[in-house]
Amino acid sequence: MSTPVKEAVGRYGIWSVGLRSEDPGRRGELTEAAAELEELGFGALWLGGNSSAANAAPLVEATSRVLVGTSIQSIWQHEPDAAARAFADLESAHPGRFLLGLGVSHAKRVEQYARPYTALVGHLDALDAAGLPAGRRLLAALGPKSLRLARDRAAGSIPYLVTPEHTAHAREILGEGPLLAPELGVIPERDPDRARALAREFLELYLPLPNYTDNFLRHGFTEDDLRGGGSDRLVDALFAWGDGTAIRARLDAFFDAGADHLALQVLDGTPRDGLPRTAWREVAALLD
Repeated sequence: MSTPVKEAVGRYGIWSVGLRSEDPGRRGELTEAAAELEELGFGALWLGGNSSAANAAPLVEATSRVLVGTSIQSIWQHEPDAAARAFADLESAHPGRFLLGLGVSHAKRVEQYARPYTALVGHLDALDAAGLPAGRRLLAALGPKSLRLARDRAAGSIPYLVTPEHTAHAREILGEGPLLAPELGVIPERDPDRARALAREFLELYLPLPNYTDNFLRHGFTEDDLRGGGSDRLVDALFAWGDGTAIRARLDAFFDAGADHLALQVLDGTPRDGLPRTAWREVAALLD
């Protein structure tokens, strides 16, 4: 792509599991939503779950500018050669519009999970051999070793469920050049009890996963913060919630820590695979 990834994605994107639905009957709904998100000014759409170029293609076709990325494609469930061919096909039809986000997933979700860092290095070697450019792939890197790999062998990192403190740590390792695009949950809800309840409902899926909890513990949280669905301290560090002023201040904290782009996952009580379009519009109105 002629424009570097860091510039092309802009300042804000939308992260959504719902945008990667496998249901052909929802294609029209998804492409309409993607076109509206582009019109609202978002620079990238990040497809949650174990997504692929096939999931991205309809959204790329329905839009003209916005980048579409996987967040993430599991290295255990997609062969490098097939991923490289799918990338090349989409790149040929729509140059510069697709980014391949990669990650190692979690031991509790992958039967063959073993030596994840070594497996990731091997996967990148195979992508190199298949001709998929390092400048068009990103790693869901949390720990120092993976962040160094994102610096050296990808266009940057797309860490998930992190804090501004982690962002500052990641920027220090990555240096100034690579893209740092954390995912951030945004809850447009002013009532503290309701906002934190939505956050804890969301966290139920992630607190059993050591990749995330180990990262929290590395960055100043304790085992007590992980109990009961997550302490207020943990919730308030991981999510932007409240009125417009509070949400903007939380977004600014990530940019001040070194983020280039924020992949906003908007939570309003809509089912995880749904499309919170009203809330997306509300959040878009808050952004500069």
